[in-house]
Amino acid sequence: MALGTATVQERFENPRALLGDRLRGIYRLLADHGEAIFPHDYFADCYKDSARGRPTVPARVLATVMVLQAHEGLSDGEACDRLERDLAWQAAAGVHVGYEAFHPTVLVGMRNRLRASARRRRLFTDTRDAAVEAGLMGKRVRVLDSTPVYDAVATQDTVTQLRSAIRKLLRALHQDHPDLDKRVRAALERDDDYAGPGKPPCDWDDPEAKDALVDALVGDALAALGAIEGEALSRPAAEAAELLALVAGQDVERGDDGTFRIARRVAPDRTISTVDPEARHGHKSHDRRFDGYKAHLSVDPDSELIDEVVVTPANAHDATAVFDLLVPVADEEAKPTVMGDSAYASAGTLDDLEQAGFADIKAKVPPARGRQGRFGKDDFSLDLAAATVTCPAGKVATIRYGSDGAGRADFGESCTACPLRERCTTSASGRSVGIHAKEAVLQRHKAAQADPAWRAEYRSTRPKVERKIAHLVRVAWGGRKAAPAGRLGSPPTSKPGPPP
Repeated sequence: MALGTATVQERFENPRALLGDRLRGIYRLLADHGEAIFPHDYFADCYKDSARGRPTVPARVLATVMVLQAHEGLSDGEACDRLERDLAWQAAAGVHVGYEAFHPTVLVGMRNRLRASARRRRLFTDTRDAAVEAGLMGKRVRVLDSTPVYDAVATQDTVTQLRSAIRKLLRALHQDHPDLDKRVRAALERDDDYAGPGKPPCDWDDPEAKDALVDALVGDALAALGAIEGEALSRPAAEAAELLALVAGQDVERGDDGTFRIARRVAPDRTISTVDPEARHGHKSHDRRFDGYKAHLSVDPDSELIDEVVVTPANAHDATAVFDLLVPVADEEAKPTVMGDSAYASAGTLDDLEQAGFADIKAKVPPARGRQGRFGKDDFSLDLAAATVTCPAGKVATIRYGSDGAGRADFGESCTACPLRERCTTSASGRSVGIHAKEAVLQRHKAAQADPAWRAEYRSTRPKVERKIAHLVRVAWGGRKAAPAGRLGSPPTSKPGPPP
């Protein structure tokens, strides 16, 4: 393997010397320290299986272009064009004036190589490690939050997904299993070669025609899966078959007449696109819905540098990524304060963090308010040691626990002549209060957040992660739209094949 290197002559061919103090910010940082940040063998492991041939693009040049491309939100073509004609880019990359840029497809290939490498997040982790080594990133507090990332492909309806999944399987079989491809095609009954993308023709205003199309597509899907059952498949073909089986079952149901129709329901973990099978329907609030992914962030509030990023499907709860965000700390006493909004304040999440040794957790447990202005659980006094609950009227009920650790306190007849009954319950059997299996954890954190000092630190610190997310979305990402399909950092699972 021949690793490319870059040389720069002094005087007018050196853009760093030409710009002098006019070079600022990230461009000056990369110009002055780029050689140390990105040594010539920085990407050597990505080419270890490559045959010897033309020298690679110098690692410093390639890494600098990738960083500045993300910084300015440019396409591959725009980034290469900027390298050829922008002195600041040339100085940052350590090349001479008039440098002839590489072809934009080099960036595509490099991203694929990085995703397939053992250190696919090196640009992020190396920067973070350098910030820690320089003392710029503290270890005292980590603030957690998440933000939507919209998928890069269009959401597909049931008909489009069914046909696309069949087409994807045929493409994979055509490339890796020609004999199986012929067998599957012989089993298909629809008059469709599945060569082109898109929806098949149909009178969409005619319910019977629509049902007939769905039934025929499901029939072809089942026939294709039946034809390959028990066969040893390549990875791309196996993944295409798995996707087809998923799509054929998630949105349709068989009627009493034996016809498959679109189901009048939405599958809990519904695949929304065969182009991007990992994307999901998600929501940040009851009224704010989106399609794609969630980016979960851990931020050091002192420096406002991002400590960790995790990407999950959009339907994942915020708390599912909490331990992936918290970088392991060898010294138990050095574990940081964990701070987050109410999404990280469920009894299970709080208990898991405590069991993992995070002693200081500042996540706001939401208040337990009653319906229509009536008394809520927080208006009752809980004595878990005595296993009793006292209502606002002073009546006491005993907590009865179940085998799962959860319990309930029933006030029953005490509510009959209670003067506060109308403000408490409308139930004929009286008021009851549910006790969580980990109620002690919730009560302990509710008591802590009643402290004015707790509230002051929470209000002054936690919003910093929202400011960092706003900066990340608007400046670094250039918007919430994902550039590639699939979760960021996921290695490619298949190679594109020729059309069938």
